[in-house]
Amino acid sequence: MSNVAKEPRGGGLSLNVVLTAAVVVVAVLVIGGVLLFGGGSDDEVVPAEVLHPEGSHTLTEAEDGEVTVVEFLDFQCGACAGFYQNITRDLERDYEGEITFVVRNLPLDMHPLAEPAAYAAEAAALQDSYSQMYHALFDNYTEWARDDSGQRPSDDAERARELFAGYAEDIGLDVERFREDMDSRVVRERVDRDRADAEDAGASGTPTFFVNGVKFEPEGSGFQAIDTELRETIDEELGR
Repeated sequence: MSNVAKEPRGGGLSLNVVLTAAVVVVAVLVIGGVLLFGGGSDDEVVPAEVLHPEGSHTLTEAEDGEVTVVEFLDFQCGACAGFYQNITRDLERDYEGEITFVVRNLPLDMHPLAEPAAYAAEAAALQDSYSQMYHALFDNYTEWARDDSGQRPSDDAERARELFAGYAEDIGLDVERFREDMDSRVVRERVDRDRADAEDAGASGTPTFFVNGVKFEPEGSGFQAIDTELRETIDEELGR
């Protein structure tokens, strides 16, 4: 599996250019008061059975279970890709073994390939490779998620499915089974359940984070400021 984002076919913009644009979008939305994280500003604790029911996908786990971070995401969401590039990829590494980091699906209607990408991740999970596909989808974001100009979301589902199958092959999955599982009832029901839990939790946009059941709503804007606030929140829960 490639760890370096590839260029879109036909010559598109680089991942850095796309994510730089995402930074601007995130900043504008936050400054404008339209938080990507959705919902209110209270400290209501969402039940664990809603946020991370048994069988949830984890990127890293803590044996003591003291701190759990949950992210609802959309794989085609530019802001989610920006968070991955600037925040969550490093968070996963830096807090390995200290926190349980749970990922849930919340594909939005505005992104035509968000649902197929979620199906790809869930199909990989059936072969115990969720985290590998999660990383493949974000590491290769511009290849499948953007059109040939690199400026707009792609809606080419057939092309995306072939790319997803290629990532599955790189990971070492049974590709024929992967293709079948992408269209299976169990995979679609899993994504539907994530959507329903997101609604129950008050998550309406992506990415939405919860730390020990409380929605994380940063005061700052821009990835660096949000990363600092998120780490401070986690460290406080860890008792640092």
